[in-house]
Amino acid sequence: MAGDQLLVRRASSGDQIRNFATVSSSLLPTLGITIDDSYPRLKKYIIAPYDRRYRWWQVFLVVLVIYSAWASPFELAFEKVEFGPLLVIDLIIDAFFVIDIIVTFFVAYLDSSSYLLVDDHKKIATRYLTRPWFVMDVASTVPFQIIYRIVTGKSNGGSIFGFINLLRLWRLRRVSDLFSRLEKDIRFSYFWTRYLKLICVTLFAVHSAGCMYYWIAVHYKIKKQTWIGSQVADFEDRSIWLGYTYAMYWSITTLTTVGYGDLHAENNYEKLFNIFFMLFNIGLTSYLIGNMTNLIVHGATRTFIMRDTIHEASRYSSKNRLPEGIKEQMMAHFQLKFKTVELQQDQVLADLPKAIRSSIAQHLFQRTVELAYLFREVSHDFIIQLVSEMKAEYFPPKVEIILQNEIPTDFYIIVSGEVDVITYKNGTEKFLSKLGAADMAGEIGVIFNIPQPFTVRTKRLSQVVRISHRHFTQIVQPSITDGQTIVSNFVQFLKGLKEEILEEIPFVAELLEDMNNMNHKEPGEAEEHEAINPNMNGDAQTEGLARTISPASFSNNLLKRVIIHGPGQISGKLVHLPDSFGDLLNLAEKSFGKPATKILMADGAEVEDLETLRDDDHLYFH
Repeated sequence: MAGDQLLVRRASSGDQIRNFATVSSSLLPTLGITIDDSYPRLKKYIIAPYDRRYRWWQVFLVVLVIYSAWASPFELAFEKVEFGPLLVIDLIIDAFFVIDIIVTFFVAYLDSSSYLLVDDHKKIATRYLTRPWFVMDVASTVPFQIIYRIVTGKSNGGSIFGFINLLRLWRLRRVSDLFSRLEKDIRFSYFWTRYLKLICVTLFAVHSAGCMYYWIAVHYKIKKQTWIGSQVADFEDRSIWLGYTYAMYWSITTLTTVGYGDLHAENNYEKLFNIFFMLFNIGLTSYLIGNMTNLIVHGATRTFIMRDTIHEASRYSSKNRLPEGIKEQMMAHFQLKFKTVELQQDQVLADLPKAIRSSIAQHLFQRTVELAYLFREVSHDFIIQLVSEMKAEYFPPKVEIILQNEIPTDFYIIVSGEVDVITYKNGTEKFLSKLGAADMAGEIGVIFNIPQPFTVRTKRLSQVVRISHRHFTQIVQPSITDGQTIVSNFVQFLKGLKEEILEEIPFVAELLEDMNNMNHKEPGEAEEHEAINPNMNGDAQTEGLARTISPASFSNNLLKRVIIHGPGQISGKLVHLPDSFGDLLNLAEKSFGKPATKILMADGAEVEDLETLRDDDHLYFH
């Protein structure tokens, strides 16, 4: 596949070509996929069913079908026009459908079992000739009235040819196929396509019923005892369009159940026809109302859900007497969720393969992650792995993204918008700093594995991407070089923090001070570290802190967390994974009071290497 074109190549057998998209050729245009017409993929004189020129030919035939759908009942009711001006038009249209029958013998088809496009002449002809389509196509195209006129020399064969002409209605399947394709084609509005189809069905029903009702009146013996003869005595001798107008008027008033009573059944034949027509109208009206209701409700469903959700949230907050500030945040969150559903489309992304989801995430967030201070100058592969599982979240103004002292499970990169970093002390809120696009929040708590030191609150509508502790750990641990770069970036960031921020993180402030003192006492050690880790800045404070938060100790701060179970115990304990088997067995003995000799996974597999374990694995000691 190159660009948006799908090349369909010839199979080695020479008889078939494989459709690599493994979808029906009738769906290719609706998926926005175009075919490279210049590529020699079919046998000579074979037409691809998805060829653009063949598609336009099919659309042209649909226009002719619409005329046939109107003319066939009309010619049955008004026999005067059967050999009048409409005859020439009918013959021309029949000629086009004869051409289409011939063309069909050269159109390849997609085998439903093997998904191979068959271009063998003999197989195409056999398939077409052995199906009912061929018989009906021929029967709906042969001009029987002309043949009858040539053979017998009579100019009028009666109503029999009017009924034979109704075979042309077989062509309506082309209109149905066209609407089916348009409904799947995202380039066209589904609402208006469906609406147009319903209008066409209604008009055809009105036209056919009116023409049939007029035919009954024409062929009844006593003309005055007919629905139109009682109103217009010489209706047969009057204008054709007068009779057609009366017929359409009656059909519409009957279909809409108005029934003014001015035109009504006068004999048993008309009454019998009216019975069946009104029974048909019940089904047609139900079909129209049901479809229109679905179309309208479908467009308003999301609004209904939003209103119900907000109403339930309001009742919940009132019932539990939540503070007004929390209530406003709940309402803002639900409103924003429904407003941004088209931007996030989680359900759509969930149905996509992982490779496509990763490509989308890279397109949306890769540049933002590269600009974040913590990931500057890391490898491209590291960025790709980090971005592949990211998802965007939207937060309305004045909503907390991170709460002070909460457990550090995730940190965030701000894609757009602004947030405030604040702290609470003695019940007083204190503003510390403002963060914008490509800034990070919550990473200090995650890296040091301490409760979040600050509250982060949105200042205006903001979009952020979340990075989980587990995902970050799994990517950093095997990449030593990138881990060193991240440590260096983190050290530089801590060094540049304002004093008022450091005052709120005593742990970091003391660490910086201790490392500074250590550097003055051990200059030789600092030089040795500089030689080993050239990525670090030469400043003494930076290198001292870098020694403490080296890639090894950095990984320790991001220790794997596992759940251990004692013998016969279902519930477990969440612990950090030690460095060795001995430490892990000792930890289990202290936790459960029983010595253990081996460690099993949930599926019964014995653990032999701690490096194979992942976060949140369940370990069973025996």
